[in-house]
Amino acid sequence: MSIVLSGMRPTGKLHLGNLYGALQNWINLQDKYKCYYFVADWHALTTGFSESKEIYDNTLEMIIDWLAFGLDPQKATLFVQSLVKEHAELFLLLSMITPVGKLERVPSYKDQIAQLGESRTANYGFLGYPVLMSADIIIYKANYVPVGIDQLAHLEFTREMVRSINHLVQKEVFIEPEPLLSEFPKILGTDGRKMSKSYDNAIYLADSEEQTAQKIKNMFTDPRRIRKTDPGVPKECGVFMLHNIFSDSQVCNEIEASCTNASIGCTDCKNMLIKNLNNKLRPIREKRKHLKENKSNEIIENIKESSKIASSAAKVSLESAKEAIFGNYLG
Repeated sequence: MSIVLSGMRPTGKLHLGNLYGALQNWINLQDKYKCYYFVADWHALTTGFSESKEIYDNTLEMIIDWLAFGLDPQKATLFVQSLVKEHAELFLLLSMITPVGKLERVPSYKDQIAQLGESRTANYGFLGYPVLMSADIIIYKANYVPVGIDQLAHLEFTREMVRSINHLVQKEVFIEPEPLLSEFPKILGTDGRKMSKSYDNAIYLADSEEQTAQKIKNMFTDPRRIRKTDPGVPKECGVFMLHNIFSDSQVCNEIEASCTNASIGCTDCKNMLIKNLNNKLRPIREKRKHLKENKSNEIIENIKESSKIASSAAKVSLESAKEAIFGNYLG
């Protein structure tokens, strides 16, 4: 069976953009492939070392969201990156053949420095992020990595890394992962920008129904609709984008027609969304509440055990790589 690998930084509770983007895709894939999904806690340190004390709580919150939403630990191996030490050793080996100039030319490198500032990015870990990412992927000999089209350049770095090390040792130690292109629904935050924790514009699975309702009431809508009688363009409205996920097709068609001819106002449209969204999330939120209140310790113990399973798989690849690089001089 083909192997899929993907990870998430532990930023805490997941919002609708996370849930109906990457996580829904993970759930779809877990029935088709042998999947490894991990908490990328070392990656979180590359730009957030000063918040390292938050990683444990953020990890627990995120895993609870994974499980509540439908990720099944019986179908996929869920693990924490820092509990699988083989990642770090392979990262070290790969760093020996990676030119610094190549890392500095990674498309996102300068963009993130500009966005986050040098105080958060002036470290070797941030510069070497793509090398660690490559180690994460190839140590499981992943056939596929689910990515959006804007992430193809990052995966190509890994593919080039595989070609380099295989060429140097004159042996196919690792395989080149292929992109599993995934289309994620466009989900805007309450302010009309991309939904993001950093923008403080997100609706979370952990939000109460009252919090959700208030956030939706405050959402930006189509700026063309200054008055109720002004026709709108639903496909450019964040509220309608959420209707496409949480309302059935008949309701969406009615809203699209009514907004376009200005026979429905934004308040009525939002009230319909509040009802449909809360109804759909209610059982998931109830499961989340149960897991957090009754299963937190068990979840942590289970993730430790499944991390051992991941470690066993990673060790096989690491040992074969070390033998190809060093020979058997210590064996």
